Amino acid sequence: MELLASGRVVSAERVRAVSTVTLAISILCIVWLFATADGTLDALGRPPGTDFSNVWTAGRMVLDGKAPFVWSWPEHFAVQRAVHGREEVDVFGWHYPPPFLLIATALATLPYVPALIAWQISTLAPLTVMIWRLLPRRETLLLTLGAPVALICLTHGHNGFLTALLLGGGLALMDRRPFLAGILFGCLIYKPQLALIIPALLLADRNWRAIAGAFLSAAILVAATLLVWGLPVWQAFFDSLPLTRAVVIEQGVTGWHKIMSPFATVRMWGGGLTMSYAVQLAATIASITAVVVLTCRKADADLRNALVCAATLLSTPYVLDYDAVVLLPALAWLWRHGRANGYLSWEKSLMLFAWFTPLVARQVGEWTLIPLGLAPP
Repeated sequence: MELLASGRVVSAERVRAVSTVTLAISILCIVWLFATADGTLDALGRPPGTDFSNVWTAGRMVLDGKAPFVWSWPEHFAVQRAVHGREEVDVFGWHYPPPFLLIATALATLPYVPALIAWQISTLAPLTVMIWRLLPRRETLLLTLGAPVALICLTHGHNGFLTALLLGGGLALMDRRPFLAGILFGCLIYKPQLALIIPALLLADRNWRAIAGAFLSAAILVAATLLVWGLPVWQAFFDSLPLTRAVVIEQGVTGWHKIMSPFATVRMWGGGLTMSYAVQLAATIASITAVVVLTCRKADADLRNALVCAATLLSTPYVLDYDAVVLLPALAWLWRHGRANGYLSWEKSLMLFAWFTPLVARQVGEWTLIPLGLAPP
């Protein structure tokens, strides 16, 4: 126990060894998925990148002149089945605001598999560079690319890398180039449930330039969707929200063990909607309060940024394991702060635990009902 408390077990040599092994395993898993795939289905009969199926097909529908129908589950599911050529293939609903259609449409100009590869490389590469600039060490590259959460995000074809890049980049620039930081924050309009903390952060910091930047980029994205597709896409999005709330969030069709939020934990344990929303509200208020207090006290920027990343995950009722990519820059900030100011007891070991946890959080939640995914934030 003393080794864990002191952090001596988390030596540079062990970190390099563990992250090298996990990176090698990740590479082998990805190579196997593509090597055994048949067209747009992998060896298990799923679309490669699973959730990327709804992104690419949404873009395909837009190119076919059916943008407002992307939020119609029956029509979107039918397109996914037609693209993959199998009636019983896994299908995924589209819940994003219209700005994300801009990316989906661009990706759909490529064939499915090249689009998936381009999407993941174009978001993972700049995120890796950003984290390395926060902590320029060889271990940083290994810990980023070999992180279990990176493999989860890659195999799901998801947007966790983009979210972490926008959030982490905005936090890194907030004190030096606030307007540009705000531009990045505003782009999180594509995934608003992970941007609940940002307004409180910027107001507490009285960072008016960042607020202006966020308003500008969000307004440009909204205006672009209105210019290209008009009001029908926004009407379709807002009309879809009650169904999304009822089925995806409140009924947990995704699977409670996959959703890493206080709300989902209470539901997984058999709690009703009222209790679940109450617990989530308390977690959200606590997250916002912690960020506001630390910001108003002008705390060390590394600590503030790490807290914002953790609070981002705790503040929303709908967050999955691949969204925990935002903890990678948080860990870099904590590591940097510890090197400069000294580490607390157990801090290094807990950081390693947070890095490793996404690998097993789903399985532990499903088999034991223990919400291990809540522990890292």
